[in-house]
Amino acid sequence: METVINRKFSIKSWCILAALLLFFLGMLAACGVGIYNDSEQYIMMHIHREPLYPLFLAFFRKICGDGYLTVAAVAQNVLTAVGIWIFTEYVAAHFRLRLWEELLVVLLQLVPHLMTRYVSALHIFLENSVMSEALCIPLFHFFMYYLLRMVFEQRRRDQIISLVFAFLLSMTRGQMMTTILIWMVVLLIQMLFCKKYQMLFVPIIAVIAVFGLRSLTVHIYNYSVTGYFMGNTYAQVNTLTNVIYACDREDGEVFEDGSLEREFFERFYDEADAIEANYRYGGSTFAQRAAHLEGHHDELKFQVLEADTSAYFFGLGKVDYYQQSSMSDELAGRMLAKLLPACFGQWLYDYILLCVYGFIRSVAVVHPVLNWLTLALYAVAIGLAVRQVFCKRGRENMDVRLRESCQDAAWVMGVALLFIAANVCATSITIMCLSRYMIYGFSLFYTALFLLIREVTLKNIKF
Repeated sequence: METVINRKFSIKSWCILAALLLFFLGMLAACGVGIYNDSEQYIMMHIHREPLYPLFLAFFRKICGDGYLTVAAVAQNVLTAVGIWIFTEYVAAHFRLRLWEELLVVLLQLVPHLMTRYVSALHIFLENSVMSEALCIPLFHFFMYYLLRMVFEQRRRDQIISLVFAFLLSMTRGQMMTTILIWMVVLLIQMLFCKKYQMLFVPIIAVIAVFGLRSLTVHIYNYSVTGYFMGNTYAQVNTLTNVIYACDREDGEVFEDGSLEREFFERFYDEADAIEANYRYGGSTFAQRAAHLEGHHDELKFQVLEADTSAYFFGLGKVDYYQQSSMSDELAGRMLAKLLPACFGQWLYDYILLCVYGFIRSVAVVHPVLNWLTLALYAVAIGLAVRQVFCKRGRENMDVRLRESCQDAAWVMGVALLFIAANVCATSITIMCLSRYMIYGFSLFYTALFLLIREVTLKNIKF
């Protein structure tokens, strides 16, 4: 369904943008720029980090000199305000929202920022921080804006621009490579609905090309920074951490006696056991196991895996940091290939634990009472979306645009659930689902839920 938004922005619209700018810049003035553990890696263009955010910081460092982090934080906050504004204006126009409904959608976009500042353990206001999430959030708003335009208006221009933003997101955070796949899945579903079967190969080829372009761009960036034509490292070490956590001692028998991998496994296992970073110490309940795994992931990764591998490879002599990082990642990859099948059952159980907490944190906070309510909320959202798609009673006398918008709300929920599932499942493979990794789906989910409830309760529809 096409949305006509050639209208000029009204005074109301400009007032909403002004309020958003006042809020975000006010939070920057009140809280200041946030420097955290990962910040130095972005500033120094570290090999572990994707290119776009370090380049973003380098741009402001080049033109502003001292104090560039403050200017970069201002840019992050302005981009986020504009992203929320553009997204909200489009939703308001497409679904014909009244003023209070549009303001509610704006508020829903602000809630996750307040949650990470006042509810999460780190108390971060993300747009003030020197972390890639600060750039990822506005890019995600623009991506979703163009993705919804692609769905509702079916224009090639929106297909291309939404894919460009998915590419930019993947160049900012590795976990956001899922947006490229989401673009493909949504477009394929749209083509199936429109019976364009002969064109189904196009999005698949486009995604393959984008992943190839991403890999080449990362390699060129790393070559220009480090002198080595290589991809980002550390993903394999991240993944191996949760595999080591799930292992029993006898799982090391998959490696040959005397091999480097066997030697490292026994060292990893003994050191993990000494700090109780193993599933056997996780407790008996679901909550205890999940909390134990999340609490020990970083300790196991940094104090055991990273410390041991870096000490060994540096000890070989004539090895710089980039070579050591690459060697550690290659070793982790070889160990993963043999260890994961050996401990797959236990690893899968732990993976499901992380995913469940990820689904909860995508729309709420982890709490014994809220956990079950959150899962019930997902069931309600799915039920409402299915009902809007298949239940047509009472719509015969509705305005055509209004009738189509009933299914459009289900489309928004479908996109929200697809993204949350992809984000949770991808993140849980390598690390735990912290709130700042799950923040992206929060506003989209509740916006979609509001639109669904609004459409279901329209007086014109009688179920």
